[in-house]
Amino acid sequence: MAAQAVTYERVGAAAVVTIDRQERRNAVDGPTADLLTEAYRSFEADDEARVLVLTGAGGVSFCAGADLKAIETFAPRLELPDGPLGFTRLTPTKPTIAAIGGWCLAGGLELALWCDLRIAAEGSRLGFTERRFGVPLIDGGTQRLPRIVGLGRALDMILTGRIVEAEEAKAMGLLTEVVADGTHLERALEIAEALARFPQDTMLADRRAAIEGIGLPFSEGMALEARSGPLTFGTAAQGAARFAGGEGRGGRGAGA
Repeated sequence: MAAQAVTYERVGAAAVVTIDRQERRNAVDGPTADLLTEAYRSFEADDEARVLVLTGAGGVSFCAGADLKAIETFAPRLELPDGPLGFTRLTPTKPTIAAIGGWCLAGGLELALWCDLRIAAEGSRLGFTERRFGVPLIDGGTQRLPRIVGLGRALDMILTGRIVEAEEAKAMGLLTEVVADGTHLERALEIAEALARFPQDTMLADRRAAIEGIGLPFSEGMALEARSGPLTFGTAAQGAARFAGGEGRGGRGAGA
């Protein structure tokens, strides 16, 4: 079963990585984490895959986190630079989207936080439920959640372990969009295709500056942003010429 626990599929410009352990609510054990790492490296090595979409099979659970019934399988992974659940301590070079359907709990929420964007189906529920079992957040949750929703809201979820409904999660900025039940993967793929159509060098430069600059003093962050100007000027000049020729007026063709 471990060989099928993670699937990697190219859908247009997206690489869709699916956790498929439905009998365990798509919880991740050590072998599954190894497969997630392999899928991540396949994405990074594929120049035609411009966005990674992470999802869970079955639509009932995105991921219930680490499989606590197989906790011993994580011991060899605790010191890996990749992260216990696969790739959670790595920073991808290209955009990532979590397509969430159903339960998104514990390490599963940390996997979703690893992604740039989070699209969830109505009725999805998110929370750090490992709090009640004394399992620590070691897949980036303590660092990424405060950066996304602010320290106060993050501490509420981290300390209490309470489960947050999709609409509340969207209101606090944890979710990017809430969509109709069963359409979360479709919507994530729509966004992936839209991102793939943009000039890639400028989009990736802006993404990198935002991610790397958030922990820097303001002046250093501004300097980081400024470095992309000369490097992407050719693309910017081409885009300016298209705009001058009438393309994109009134916001046409913008957004996802």
